[in-house]
Order: sequence, then structure tokens, then C-alpha cells
Amino acid sequence: MTGPPVPTKTESVSESVDKITGDYLRLQLFLGMPTKNQKMAPRKPRTDAQRNRELILEVAKVAFTRSGPNASLDDIAKEAGVGAGTLYRHFPTRDALIEAVYRTEVEKLATAERRFAAAMSPIEALRAWMLLFVDYIATKQIIASALNAYVGGPSKLYEGSRAQIQGAIDALVKRAIEHGDIRRDLDPFDLLRALVGVSNVSSGPDWQQSARRLVDILITGSRPIK
Repeated sequence: MTGPPVPTKTESVSESVDKITGDYLRLQLFLGMPTKNQKMAPRKPRTDAQRNRELILEVAKVAFTRSGPNASLDDIAKEAGVGAGTLYRHFPTRDALIEAVYRTEVEKLATAERRFAAAMSPIEALRAWMLLFVDYIATKQIIASALNAYVGGPSKLYEGSRAQIQGAIDALVKRAIEHGDIRRDLDPFDLLRALVGVSNVSSGPDWQQSARRLVDILITGSRPIK
């Protein structure tokens, strides 16, 4: 291999440095390497890593609902089919995992509002979303305090989630009112109060079936008075 060119008598040292630098930059461009003034595009999470994260959250939701917030993290990792190290890379602490489960459930509710509204009639979309909210309440052993904070007042940790939930049911109720399916004086927050109240009496084994019946009662009671 030959070394860098030695400056000739007619070529100054600065000219030689400029030439070497230019050759280096051209090589970077040829190889697709970023230059000093270029920024590397942010790397997207690997598909398998994202899949592992979602699986951990699903298993954790069931485990926390069944056994409470002190459910074994090692058992959650084992049931999800990942190593404990993988779980802790995604969620360094128990609180981080609990919070992620909560936020994931809220995101599902927000996404479902748009999906139901696009595929169902206004009243059926509202009913389907309220039934999904019952499933959300099923994690009450880890989010009951958050739900109570939501009804009672602001909470730093859950303010963003509160806005998503409120926005979802506001949109569904408004659409149903405009379609003439429910009474115009209905306050969407009243429906949430009723559903959140279920979480405070959900000690019986069949509370979810009772809650689902409550949804239909609430829908019937929300119909326009004739």
C-alpha cells in the first residue's frame, strides 16, 4: 500500500492536506458514510425487540390484574418467552413496567375510538368503546388510584392519559348526539364516572359481566326522551 502523497516542491503543505481531505470526503460519500455535517437517521427499533416489548406488556397486564402490582417479574419474563435481562432492558424497574401497561391500555382506548367510529354506527361505536373501557378497568389493581385521581382532579403522571380518554369519549358522544342516537344534554364525563365507579366494587368474580350489563343500561338511559 502507498502512503499519503508527499508534497512536491511546487505543492504547498496546505494544498496537500486539502487534497487528502477531499479524497477522504469523496470516499465517505462513496461508501455511504456520514460526514461531519451529516446526521445519521435515527435507528428504528428492531422488529423482534418491538415484538418482545409488546408481548411483555400483554403478559404483565394479565399478571398484574391477577396477582396485583407485586406479581413476579421473573415469572412475567418466563411467560412472555424472554429472558429477565430482556425484560429489564425494556423496563428497568417495576414502576416503569406498571406505568407502561397503563399507558398502553390508554393508547388502545384512544386508537379504538377512531377504529370503531369508522366501522360502526355512532351508538354501536360508543357501546363498543365503553365495553373496551370495562376491560381497561380490569387492570384496576394497578391503576385504580390513577382512575380515582382522574375523576377527582389532575395528576402529573396521568394528565396526558386523561386527555386521551376524555377526547375519545367526547368524540363518540358528540357523533351519537349529532346522529340523534342519544339525548343532547348528556355529559360524556357522566358516562365515565359511572364506568370508573365499577372499579370500586369489582371484588366479585362476575363483576365484569355485571359491568357489561351496566354499559347497556347506560346506553338505554342515554337515549332521547320521547
